[in-house]
Amino acid sequence: MISQVAISYDDVMKAEALELSKTSHIPLQEAHPEAAFSLHLTHSQLALVFNEDPSLKALTIDFLSGKNQHRRLYGGGKGQQLAKAIGLNKFKNPTVIDTTAGLGRDSFVLATLGCDVTLLERILPVYLLLEDALSRANQSDDETIVSIIKRMSLQHSDSKDYLLNLKENQFPDVIYIDPMFPPREKSAKVKKEMVMFHHLVGKDNDAEALICAALPRAKKRIVVKRPRLAECLHPKPAFQITGKSTRYDVYLPLASTVNGN
Repeated sequence: MISQVAISYDDVMKAEALELSKTSHIPLQEAHPEAAFSLHLTHSQLALVFNEDPSLKALTIDFLSGKNQHRRLYGGGKGQQLAKAIGLNKFKNPTVIDTTAGLGRDSFVLATLGCDVTLLERILPVYLLLEDALSRANQSDDETIVSIIKRMSLQHSDSKDYLLNLKENQFPDVIYIDPMFPPREKSAKVKKEMVMFHHLVGKDNDAEALICAALPRAKKRIVVKRPRLAECLHPKPAFQITGKSTRYDVYLPLASTVNGN
């Protein structure tokens, strides 16, 4: 994966780019000009650029404005489907492991609603975008945003390995899984950011393995996000919460009957 990515930078950010290259083991653009992707470092943010398709806008993550801010303010609070699937009407401030953090949007919503969220991201460039966004938000003058960010903990890890290595006293209340799915046939309807994700991440074939790893390690429930009309993964969920385009399949953990959850 790192072989596909290089670090580019604005002239004033050369020292920071060198440090990022050293810590991430991602080469600078001048040493790897054929890289398909560039992590471009500016004074204000880190951006992912798909060099093979200039028509795609650079991908950034921002918890201070845009879609994340709009959803925080107008997303529907605990009445939205994600909150219902997680069980926020039943469980107060649950701990959540988001095994597929991606752009961090669902994790940010859950942290906004009081959850303590551990974000797992195995794709290094995406992890670095998240790290950059969380760092910028944590330095904000907005105390509300800072308090939300403090409920979000980011880990660069393979999710299955992370779950399998959890000790019992580390089990979360909820484990959340939002797998990457193959592009739809009508590619014009696919968001441009997801086109970039498909090129960077490739196929995601381990969702069912993640469910199996999660079943004995969630205290309350496991939630899997699916397209509304998609088939259920194995095993079958206990119940579903369905919206216009998205469905949440909810699984009860193996110990649920014992714990009364």
